[in-house]
Order: sequence, then C-alpha cells, then structure tokens
Amino acid sequence: MSQSLRLSYRLETVAKYIQKNSFLADIGSDHAYLPVYCIQTQKARQAIAGEVTKGPYDSAKKTVCQYKLSDRIDVRLGNGFDVILGEAVECVTICGMGGQLIRDILEHGKEKIPTVQRLVLQPNVAAYTIRKWAVQNGWKLTAEEILKEDHKIYEILVLERTFKEMDATLDAKDLLFGPFLRKEKNEVFQEKWYRELKKLSYVKKSLENAPQTTENMRRLQEVVEEYQQIERILSK
Repeated sequence: MSQSLRLSYRLETVAKYIQKNSFLADIGSDHAYLPVYCIQTQKARQAIAGEVTKGPYDSAKKTVCQYKLSDRIDVRLGNGFDVILGEAVECVTICGMGGQLIRDILEHGKEKIPTVQRLVLQPNVAAYTIRKWAVQNGWKLTAEEILKEDHKIYEILVLERTFKEMDATLDAKDLLFGPFLRKEKNEVFQEKWYRELKKLSYVKKSLENAPQTTENMRRLQEVVEEYQQIERILSK
C-alpha cells in the first residue's frame, strides 16, 4: 500500500469543506496533492485533476502514479472547466490563483457544471470578485476562513448552489470583507486589513503630493473612503 500524503495547512483547510465521498474536480491541480489526499481520506470517491500547462500536468500525473491512484484520479490537460467532459462532478476546488482569474474560470465554465453543488475556492487576492460573482449567479456563500501560512494570508470561500437567478444577501461590506470573516474578525483578518491600511496610507500621501488633476483628486477621494471604511470595520 502506498504511503499517505500530507497536505499543507492551506490545502488541508480546503479539504475539510469537500463533501465526503463526492466526485471532485480540482482545477489548477498543480501536483494533484489535493485530489490524492481526498481519495486517501474518503473525501472523494473519484477525482479529476485539471491543469492548463504541460509542466504541472506532468507533475500531477507523476504524483497520481506514485500513490497508485490512476484508477481513481484522471489527470487532464485543459483550460478551466474544459477538463470536465460531462461527468456528474459534485464538488469543484480552485486554489492558489487570483480572485479575478477564479471568477473568470467560473464565468466561462458555469454551463459545464450543472451537477456541481459546492465550490471550494481559495483566492490569493481579490476574494471580493468571487463573492460578487456568487451573488450574480445564484450561489450562496455558506462558509469562509482566513488563514496564514508561510507569512502569506489566504481566504477560503465555500459556495453552494441556490438555483436562484440572484442571491442578493451580501451588501458592499460583505463583498469586500466577507460576512463570516468580519463577524469573527480573528487575528489574521485584522493583520490583513492593517496591512491594507498601511498600503493605502502610502497611496494617499503619494496622491496628496501629486498634481491636483481631476483624476488624481477622484482617486484620492476613493482611497480616503476605503481607508475610513477599513478603520470602521477594525474598530467595531
């Protein structure tokens, strides 16, 4: 019997939201560590590991062979949801990309996932773009986590299908900060947004010292408003 695979803290947190015994599609699977772990722990009964470039695709194939799971995990080369070929996939994971790229994958492939009930998404940045997409496309945000690993901060979003044209349950603050995250407001959440305040402070000073063009003044107003909004969230 092959050895058990150990995941990073980030991917282990993602894995806990995958429904037990589901058919999983991991988009942008890299080394296919997540599908291997999910098969080994009975999180998934079958999996597709999708990769868009040859190098990571070859790495994923090697991992799956190493753990003797070629009969349970199909490694496929393709862009986004193009790797799903009509199978009744129940859960999709997309991890380690920017929020805008994840949103684009979801938007371009949403017609290919009629059987999917849950999306577990881990954007590196711009999680708000995914929350906005969810509201517009009838997916409900049911859980969120924010964590820190190797000095980097990550957010994990869990979406479930509602079969409504629009699930208008998130306001502007929810979209930006995350409804669950801003309610819990843990140490990592605070660290992330204090970092953002520091960045905005530099931008504000730069704009204040720049020529007072219409565009610069408009941007300065936006920065000041965003800075004040973050301050209000952190002070509550």
